[in-house]
Amino acid sequence: MSEKPLKGIKVLDFTRMLAGPFCTMLLGDLGADVVKIESPEGDPIRHQGPPFFDGESMSYLAVNRNKRSVVLDMKQEADKELARDLARSADVIVENFRPDVMARLGLGYEAIAAENPRIVYAAMSGLGATGPLSHKGAFDLTIQAEGGYMSLTGEADGTPIKLGTSAFDLICGQYAMGAITTALYARERTGRGQKIETSLLEGMVSYLVDAGIEYLAMGTLRPKWGSEHPNNVPYKAFQAADGWIVIGAGAQRLYENLLHVLGRDALAADPRFATLRDRVSNRTELYALLDAAVSGWKVEDLVAALDAAGVPCAPVNDVAAVFRHPQVLERGMARELSRADGSKVPTIGPAAKFSAADITQDWKAPPRLGEHRAEVMCEWLSR
Repeated sequence: MSEKPLKGIKVLDFTRMLAGPFCTMLLGDLGADVVKIESPEGDPIRHQGPPFFDGESMSYLAVNRNKRSVVLDMKQEADKELARDLARSADVIVENFRPDVMARLGLGYEAIAAENPRIVYAAMSGLGATGPLSHKGAFDLTIQAEGGYMSLTGEADGTPIKLGTSAFDLICGQYAMGAITTALYARERTGRGQKIETSLLEGMVSYLVDAGIEYLAMGTLRPKWGSEHPNNVPYKAFQAADGWIVIGAGAQRLYENLLHVLGRDALAADPRFATLRDRVSNRTELYALLDAAVSGWKVEDLVAALDAAGVPCAPVNDVAAVFRHPQVLERGMARELSRADGSKVPTIGPAAKFSAADITQDWKAPPRLGEHRAEVMCEWLSR
């Protein structure tokens, strides 16, 4: 089996909380040697809870596998100099402090690149490295509000709703990870590294996709639609007799197949709903009829009938059902990691698989605070 794609790449990780650690975890998953630099108090996300598993928060465990932890007190000149030494030896530096913090520590891109021109330096922030609000802090919640996503999320007459996880922290981390691997590829051709900047806000705005283009092109603001689609009907969550099911059947053939399963074939000839354009215009009337038809079914029975008819649908699962799902289990999305003491830590498997290497081989549990200082100093600095 081939080596993991990023074996031999040394990543110095100054990030904390969620977006930055998710980025560096993805690099570690692919074989990079990720050294997590922490203050004596540790990454604040270690203490976010309850609940805690084996003394550590769910958020910390979720985004910190495949790393080594080194504690450096950046108030001490000796530890700042150690950080600079490590930076000179690194291939990649990732940080998510507010702008100028790293420069004040002597760890800004210009200072490091002057001595290590091959460095790939990723700076992540809340709102971007420049601009009138560049120094403003941000969390996923505030970004979903300020970046417009909460104006699109929730029921039409409901209060603003955030997504169920901190998705835009993770999106920012994914953008940074993709940019870092791209810059490493470019370095193979040019011999030089470069600086990368991304932020929660920029990642979030890019995810406005068609709602954003609709405003830029037409000047119109998309309202909240709940689980519905603005221009595809029927397409939403329906309440069945024992739970919820989503059905997406806007295409004419799918719509007619849905009506047949529900025993409402006569609706296919109703002029109010004859075409997709008609159904979008008369969604309220159509949904009243379909809601009533679905309500008498059990979710499992309706899913089976619609699957047989080729109509896209799915039960609305809770997280427990997800991790019992046969496809999730088959694809290795529920895993365990071993600590040095033999204890086990649950983790979520990789979203991308590689034919040439099993990237999950030798995955390591999230590190205890500061447990790797001696070995990192020996391996990276020969001390």
